[in-house]
Amino acid sequence: MNQPPGYGPPPGYPAGPGYLPPPPPPLSPAGVPLAGFDQRLLAYMIDIALLSAVSFVVAIPAVFVVLGRITEAQQDQPVVDLNDFVSDYFMPLLLLEIGLFALLLVLYYVYVVEFMHRTGQTVGKKAMKIRVVPIDPSRRLTRGMAAKRYLIEYVVGTIVPFFSWVDGLWQLWDKPYQQTLHDKFAQTVVVKVLP
Repeated sequence: MNQPPGYGPPPGYPAGPGYLPPPPPPLSPAGVPLAGFDQRLLAYMIDIALLSAVSFVVAIPAVFVVLGRITEAQQDQPVVDLNDFVSDYFMPLLLLEIGLFALLLVLYYVYVVEFMHRTGQTVGKKAMKIRVVPIDPSRRLTRGMAAKRYLIEYVVGTIVPFFSWVDGLWQLWDKPYQQTLHDKFAQTVVVKVLP
C-alpha cells in the first residue's frame, strides 16, 4: 500500500529498511531515568549564579574596607621600603583573600551539603527537575555522601587545575550510569524527578 508523501508508516511498523528503534533511556539501578548532561549543566550554572551573587554581596564590602585601610596607611606615610609594602599592602590583601576563600568554602558547603542531603536537590536541581540519589536503591542519601560530592566537586575542583572540566565532562563517556567523578566518589547518581 502506497502512502502519500510526508506520512509515516502505521503505528507499530518499522519506518523502512535499515530502521533502528531509538535506544532506551539510561536508567539508574532503581529503574529511574538518569538526568542528561544538559540538565545537569544548567542546574550547576543556576547554583553557581546564586552562590556567586551571595559571594559578591559578601566580598565587595570587605574589599572596600581593606582598600580604605590601605589608602589611610598610604596617606599617613608613603611606602618607603619592602617591609612597609608587605605589612601595609600585601598582607591585608592576602588575609582578605584567604578569609574570603574560607568563607566561600563554608558557604558552598552549607548550600550544597545541607540542601543536598535532605532532598537530594539544590535550587538549580529543583529548577531542572533532577535529584541526587545513592547508587544503591536500598540506601538513603546521607550528609556524608553529600559531603564527599562537595569535597571532590568544589574543594579538589578549586585546587587542581582543569579538574572541574574533567569531573563535569566525565559523565559523557561513563557507562552505564553517566556518573561524574564526584558521583563515583560518593556512590551517587543523578536522576530525573518523576512527575
